Amino acid sequence: MDSLLIAADTALRTLFAVPQAHERTPAHGIAEGALTPAQKQLSGALMRVNHVGEVCAQALYTGQAAVTRDPQLRDHLLAAAREETDHLAWTRQRLDALGARPSVLNPFWFAGAFALGVVAAKVSDRTSLGFVAETEDQVAAHLRGHLARLPEQDAASRAVVARMKEDEERHAAQARTAGALQLPRPARAAMRAAAKVMTTTAHYL
Repeated sequence: MDSLLIAADTALRTLFAVPQAHERTPAHGIAEGALTPAQKQLSGALMRVNHVGEVCAQALYTGQAAVTRDPQLRDHLLAAAREETDHLAWTRQRLDALGARPSVLNPFWFAGAFALGVVAAKVSDRTSLGFVAETEDQVAAHLRGHLARLPEQDAASRAVVARMKEDEERHAAQARTAGALQLPRPARAAMRAAAKVMTTTAHYL
């Protein structure tokens, strides 16, 4: 029951509340760059995609924590979710600064990621950790791509994305240290395909 209440609370806070970061944004003190309308639109679209990724991270970790029977793993997953809350807040702040909006499909993204987290955790804790490691690897690669696409003038967004990439790489390493099972090649390919659909859609919606 406690796990269900935590999951419901996380869903409500993620989708309908203004996220509160525990750590100050990496964009703090960086002046807004002089962006052309096209550059501002691109930065807004990329940060919307990144915000969706953080919505999914909240759902994924919460779904896994709700199912695992290992108290130590549950604490690890919830701690990671709290850290991802900083990312959620930072990306939302960048959306506001750029005059962009979050994805209108966020409830859909949350529900799908939560279901995936539950299924992965149902298989085994090592599979659940393997899902975390692969997800974070793919997110880190995706963020590297965004660093190559974000306008040089948008130093604030670039600072946020660079810090997020470092954190995601660390989460993947921690999952492997905890005993993550490497997922089969077809599973990894399916995750990349699903991520492609999400990122392409969220770029516009």
